[in-house]
Amino acid sequence: MGRRWARYFLPRGLMGRSLLILVTPLLLVQLVSAYVFFGTHWDLVTRRMSSNLAGDIGTVIELMRQNPTPAGREQAFALAAQEMELTFTLHPGDILERTGMLGAAPKIANAVMGYSLEDNLTNAFNERVGRPVFIDARPEERDIKILVQLPDGVLEVRASRKRLYSFTTTIFVMWMVGTSLLLFGIAGAFTRNQVRAVKRLAVAADSFGKGRPVPDFKLEGAAEVRQAGAAFALMRDRMKSQIDQRTEMLAGVSHDLRTPLTRMKLQLAMMRGEGIPDLSDDVADMERMIEGYLAFARGEGTEASRPADLAALVEDAVARARRDGGRIEVVCEGDLGLPLKAQAMSRCLANLIGNAVRYATSVKVTARRRGDAAEVIVDDDGPGIPADYRELVFKPFYRIEGSRNPKTGGVGLGLTIARDVARAHGGDIVLEDSPMKGLRVRLMLPL
Repeated sequence: MGRRWARYFLPRGLMGRSLLILVTPLLLVQLVSAYVFFGTHWDLVTRRMSSNLAGDIGTVIELMRQNPTPAGREQAFALAAQEMELTFTLHPGDILERTGMLGAAPKIANAVMGYSLEDNLTNAFNERVGRPVFIDARPEERDIKILVQLPDGVLEVRASRKRLYSFTTTIFVMWMVGTSLLLFGIAGAFTRNQVRAVKRLAVAADSFGKGRPVPDFKLEGAAEVRQAGAAFALMRDRMKSQIDQRTEMLAGVSHDLRTPLTRMKLQLAMMRGEGIPDLSDDVADMERMIEGYLAFARGEGTEASRPADLAALVEDAVARARRDGGRIEVVCEGDLGLPLKAQAMSRCLANLIGNAVRYATSVKVTARRRGDAAEVIVDDDGPGIPADYRELVFKPFYRIEGSRNPKTGGVGLGLTIARDVARAHGGDIVLEDSPMKGLRVRLMLPL
C-alpha cells in the first residue's frame, strides 16, 4: 500500500524530487515558526490588549458609579468615545441572561487565528471589572460587542477590532509567505539548471546508443554532472575508436584475402583434371565467406545517420527481392521518417526479406508506426525456426541443420548483420510465430 501511494503521489522526475527535498524542510521551518509565534507572541499580545480594553471599560464603569446621574453617564460615554474609541449604550432594567440583544453563543472561537479571543477577554474582565460579561466576537462583524451586567441594567460596549488585534500578525504572515516563495523560486531556478544539464546528458547518451551523432554536447552544470559528462564523452570516443579499429581490421583482412582467391580461381579455370570442380566449389565458398565478412564490417562502418524514409527503403528492398523471383506483398502505413544509416538499414532489410524469400513461397512485409517506434514485420509461410533456436541463429556463422538448407544458407552472418544494424540504431530484431504458419521477423526502431 505504501509503494502504491508513493507511486501516485510522490514526484517521479528528478526535478520534482529535488523540489520536494527543498520544500519539505522549508515547510517544516515555517510550521514550527508559526506555532512558536502564535503560541507565544500572538497570545501574549492579545492578552495584554484584552487587559487594556477591560481596564478602559472598567474605568468608564467606575466613572458611572461615581456620577450615576444621566448627565454624568453621558459625559463618561462621550469621553470614552473620544479618547478610547469605545461606544457605550446602557439598557436600563435588562438582565444579561434574557436580553434580546444576545445573538450569539458564548465563547465563539476566532476563525482566523485559531485561539479563543473570548477566553482572553473574559479572564481580563474577571481581573479588571469583576462583573458578569458576554462577548460576541464573530468574524463577520466589524466591531466586537461586549455586554456587561450592571446593577441597573446591561451596558453594551462596541469596540473596534484593532483594539484586540496586532498588525504584527499580518506582517509576520506576509513576511513568512513572501520569503518562502522567494526561496522556493530561487531554489527552483537553481534546481532547474542542474536538471537541465542531467537531461542533456541523458539525451546525448540515448542518441549515441541509437548510432546518431552527438556533435554539440557540452559539459555544464554542477561539478558532479560535469564529471559524468566528461566520462560519457571519453567513453564515446573510446567506443568509437574501438569500433573503427575493428571495422578497419576486418575490412583489411577480408580485402587482402581476395587477391589470393582471385589467383586461385584463375589457376583452377585453366587446370584440367580430377578434383578440380570440388576445389572450385571450395574457392567459391571461401569467396562467399569473405563477402560476408566485408558486409559485417560495413555494417559497423562510419556511415552517419541522416533523416530517411523507412517506407522507401522497405519498398526498395522488396523491389530487389521481386526481381530475384520472390512473391512479396508489401504494406506501408503512415509517416516513417527517422534518422537512419541508409546503406546499413538497406542491407539489414535485404537480409531479412531475402531469408524469407529463400525459404518460403509467400512473404508479406508490413511497415508501420507503433507508439514511439517504427516496426517492420516480415511474415512468411516457410518452415520457420523452433523457439529454442531463435536466439542461437543470431550468433555469427550459426546455421540450423535440417530446417535450413546448408547449401543456400550463406555463411551464417545474415541475421547477425541485421540485428547488429538494428541495435546500432537503438532498436532490435525478434523472431516470433507468424500468422502465415511460418516465421515472423519483427524489426523495431525508435523514432
